[in-house]
Amino acid sequence: MASDVISSDRVEGTNVYNVSGDKLGSIDDLMIDKLSGQVRYAVMEFGGFLGMGTDRYPIPWNMLKYDTSQDGYVVPLDKAQLEGAPRYTNEAVPDYDETYRSSVDKYYGL
Repeated sequence: MASDVISSDRVEGTNVYNVSGDKLGSIDDLMIDKLSGQVRYAVMEFGGFLGMGTDRYPIPWNMLKYDTSQDGYVVPLDKAQLEGAPRYTNEAVPDYDETYRSSVDKYYGL
């Protein structure tokens, strides 16, 4: 029987697709709630070329569904929705304080 847990370094680098099967990016990082231990956000790399000039998009973890046929995560988003989504560069990681988390959750309608 397969395990229902996975190491974070196996999640990082996993592709993310929209429901149409278009690749949107890949998981760069996971943001974990210190108190509950639950993953709050998957940070997806999107844009740029070969990792250069890519932005990071925090997506609420509960929006991602793993699809074994694609060996990746599927989100109900398209590229146009990501264009206006909260994002940051690798050099300017936000604090993920309550205000920032609220803005991310509000953008995605949570």
